[in-house]
Amino acid sequence: METKRHVRLFRNGNNQALRIPKNFELEGNEAILRKDGNRLIIEPVKKTSLLMLLASWKPLAEDLPDINDSHIEAEEIF
Repeated sequence: METKRHVRLFRNGNNQALRIPKNFELEGNEAILRKDGNRLIIEPVKKTSLLMLLASWKPLAEDLPDINDSHIEAEEIF
């Protein structure tokens, strides 16, 4: 796979832009752009599902207290 490519910069309104060649395309529709000295680094944003997020959490190390869930009688207020 090609690792370098000469590209042209252009203006898009107040922004400077470049076209990303097909063989450099990123997956998805969001990316993180950061500057490292004179380099611009573009990284795709990896979407995680809620299930993947929950699976990555460690269990709590403490016991939760018991909850007294007794039935509450309805009151007539009118």
